[in-house]
Amino acid sequence: MPRRVVLPPPRPVVRPLREPGSARWSIRRLSHHRVRVTIDHRPLAGITPAMLLWWFCHINDDMTYAGQRMPGYLAWHPLDHIRWELARPAPGGGAGEGARYRIVEAFGRNEDFVVDSVERVEKLDETGIRLVRRVLGVQVFQLEHTWSAGEQGVHYVSVMDLGALARAAAPVNRFLTSRVFPPDMAEAWVRHNVEEVGVLEHLLPDVLRQRPDVAASIGPA
Repeated sequence: MPRRVVLPPPRPVVRPLREPGSARWSIRRLSHHRVRVTIDHRPLAGITPAMLLWWFCHINDDMTYAGQRMPGYLAWHPLDHIRWELARPAPGGGAGEGARYRIVEAFGRNEDFVVDSVERVEKLDETGIRLVRRVLGVQVFQLEHTWSAGEQGVHYVSVMDLGALARAAAPVNRFLTSRVFPPDMAEAWVRHNVEEVGVLEHLLPDVLRQRPDVAASIGPA
């Protein structure tokens, strides 16, 4: 279970956060007590796959947000995000594919819904990112965000899988999906994810205005 954390003061919410109703989402119970949460987000206007790839490689770079200097991760969700760190760099250095991310957040600023976890980045390219956690070599968690260019902006889909595939893992899966990450926490994560993905529509252009060198290298939206 995640240890208790002290929630930092919230950062200003400079634009309204998206509501869960803006996305199509579902929480499905699968075989052996596994759970899958799927969120098909409203398109992100003015955002490109190249911008998203750069962002996930530079989540914690400092930026100016609401007149304050802070890590980009804290601006990404101004209410729920607590800490991000590079637990292990990628083989080639940095936060790319093969790195391990430590993520600390509290969905809805609820201390009962705190996540403090380290996941391995098993995929990161212009089509998306996949984060995986294994216990004794067995995959028990996967979060995959996929994105693609569209006429109205980037089409962004998030899929979270909780639990191991093997039948023998059913008791562990039951504990995971009923006690560690219960149904009300899964619903809180839906709201959290809809909000943070929606923030990118405004945050990324703001970041790139502050980083004209990066904007020039990844091209226009």
